[in-house]
Amino acid sequence: MNPVARSGTGLTRRRFLQRTAAAAAGCALTAPAVHARRRRPRLRVLGTHVTLQEPIRQQAQRDLGIEIVFEAKGDAALLQKASTRPESFDLYEQWSNSINVLWQAGAIQAIDRGRITRWDEINSLTKTGRITPGAPLGAGDAPCRLLFVQPDRTLGANHSERLSFLPYVHNVDSFGYNTAVVPRGVPYETESWGWLLDDRWRGRVALANEPTIGLFDAALAAEATGQMRFGDIGNMTRAEVDQLFDILMEYKTRGHFAGLWNSVPQSAEFMHSGRVVLESMFSPAVAMLRGRGIPCEYAAPREGYRAWHGVMCLSSAADGETLEAAYAYMNWWLSGWPGAFIARQGYYISNPQRSRPLLDPTEWDYWYAGQPARRELTGPDGRVVARVGAQRRGGSYEDRLSNIAVWNTVMNTYEHSLVRWYELVTA
Repeated sequence: MNPVARSGTGLTRRRFLQRTAAAAAGCALTAPAVHARRRRPRLRVLGTHVTLQEPIRQQAQRDLGIEIVFEAKGDAALLQKASTRPESFDLYEQWSNSINVLWQAGAIQAIDRGRITRWDEINSLTKTGRITPGAPLGAGDAPCRLLFVQPDRTLGANHSERLSFLPYVHNVDSFGYNTAVVPRGVPYETESWGWLLDDRWRGRVALANEPTIGLFDAALAAEATGQMRFGDIGNMTRAEVDQLFDILMEYKTRGHFAGLWNSVPQSAEFMHSGRVVLESMFSPAVAMLRGRGIPCEYAAPREGYRAWHGVMCLSSAADGETLEAAYAYMNWWLSGWPGAFIARQGYYISNPQRSRPLLDPTEWDYWYAGQPARRELTGPDGRVVARVGAQRRGGSYEDRLSNIAVWNTVMNTYEHSLVRWYELVTA
């Protein structure tokens, strides 16, 4: 912070510069000061490639009249920077499992719920943890458990006027497989996380190289194959973590894993090249592969999905016009256009009815209602992602979000799991 703005005189940096310039030029307001007044607010958004996409940045700049700078990083580097340098960003976008780390580090500030103009449109998934009344909550860091700031400044599910994050993008993840090699299964019946540890695919399987993601995919697979049972898969004990990694190390020693991928494009390339036929996967990678002619199916595991929820958070250092720009950008994300854009890559938005008019009926019926495509559908990049007659695996939005086994989570044993994960990666 500039020392002028901190002085006890109440003189702001802008007033100081204006008065200095006026005295030097002998006029009330100089051209440079006029230029400064007309400067567009600048918003720095730190996040992942999932939402920090150039078409989104350009559209937001046009709609809001502000300058927006995106900085995308991998999950680990992103969380490390955000938790230690809140002055380096204005808004943070990642997953709900990062919230506890950021909140405890003092890197983010509470969001005023009253300033989220479409709060009443946000559906029940984040507010209560269930998209339908009878749906399971899911183990681990269900977003409703982290959303509301409590009177004692902890985070919890009791509703309050202050939020730790803006609910917006979310989805359920599973694994993808090449049906030219792996026989197509039946959603929720024969498709299983256990396929990741099936010896039939030895040497052609990959996991996501992220301990709060790949770890749970592997844990669900270990349970599905009967090799171990967790007391609480969303909060494993140290002994359970060790047992799981002993199993994974044995599989790696046998050459079961062809690799661990670090990005969506890399996961798509793994399967496109033939290196793998089955792997942990995110929805955009499936769309990429289908656009390239690879018959990739996205499983609906009988054990349930691993779910994630995007979080948009305010830096604890954001104030003034930057804070105003941040609220404008958060509200823009719930305005309709962003939700329609990310729907075409298979993601959901927390107030989908706002985006529905911007999707044609065939798009809505395919992406949200789980119905067969009545025409070819394209993704955000213009490539075909669904042929005529194709149907989204797992059914409708409600069907898919009602089958959550576990959420991406930072467990109490997170630090220990990091050590073991590194051992797996480097073995």
